[in-house]
Amino acid sequence: MPVTSDDELREVLRADTIAVVGCSSTPGKAAHGVPKYLQEHGYRIVPINPTTDEVLGERAYDSLSEIDEEVDVVDVFRPSEEVSGIVDEVLGRDDVDTVWLQLNIRDDAAGERVEASGRRFVQDKCLKVEHGRLAD
Repeated sequence: MPVTSDDELREVLRADTIAVVGCSSTPGKAAHGVPKYLQEHGYRIVPINPTTDEVLGERAYDSLSEIDEEVDVVDVFRPSEEVSGIVDEVLGRDDVDTVWLQLNIRDDAAGERVEASGRRFVQDKCLKVEHGRLAD
């Protein structure tokens, strides 16, 4: 069952490093504004965007599997039909605690796979909104 309680969401928000799949270099897009907000609130952002070298002053990676540093949360700004492949990459890593799908992004089957691996799964919620609502 996906993470839904405020206590569980607060636990996710205690993360340090968030890899943002689909992180945009275009100001005005949610996939740029949300990671920027998170960065401004102390999170280390690791952008994943194969079309650019840098986003928000950080090196952009082509894929999650290329990141050689520890990641706590994978935040997804890609269409729902791409989630299963992203989850495949997450399941190949030992460090990721949570997969977070942004607003209007859902994949129940992928979520079941994430949870079966002992990790948290959040879908159809905005990390920025939840942080603003719940951050201590």
